[in-house]
Amino acid sequence: MAHRLATEYVNATMQMTDVQMNQFLQSTITSQINFRVKVMDSGGQEIMLEDESGEEVHLPFERKDGLYVCELSCRLVTPGLTNAVRKLFSAFRGSGKVNRIYRGFIMSYDYHEGTVKRIVQLSEDASSLVYEYKNTTGELQRLFNSNETEKEIELIHKSINDLLDERFSAASLPVIDRIDSQLRHYNQRLFVLEA
Repeated sequence: MAHRLATEYVNATMQMTDVQMNQFLQSTITSQINFRVKVMDSGGQEIMLEDESGEEVHLPFERKDGLYVCELSCRLVTPGLTNAVRKLFSAFRGSGKVNRIYRGFIMSYDYHEGTVKRIVQLSEDASSLVYEYKNTTGELQRLFNSNETEKEIELIHKSINDLLDERFSAASLPVIDRIDSQLRHYNQRLFVLEA
């Protein structure tokens, strides 16, 4: 199994309410990670997390629209701090790019509100898509709710009625042949749509 060398957070963001911030601080107290909180003049907070090896990360939370918002770009090496930030990022629905760096390749994860949307394996000479989120349920629901087929069938029925009226009053054989050709086309399309 490959050994992870580092984890990078690139333009990552997290948001917390006051209650969630208190939950985060309480969970940090019970963990193996040391932390310090610095209250800023603007009402924001900077939280510094440090593990037993001395590696640390600074999480600057600014107050925006009643939320604490953290914009984070950092590189973590030690497993304890990496795991703590990963749990924080997941629990508080982080968004952004997380690169897990291994010898010879990088696994790049795109997160949106705490959910992995895409995973790409990057190496020096190639990249390959490992996973991409597809909202299959949502797409099926959209198709189920769609009435485009019914609208097209209704338009074809109207066109057929108009063509039949035109055929009834047609005076020449070429006009009747053209109308019959269009009717055959509509008939085939209806067969496909109603299937």
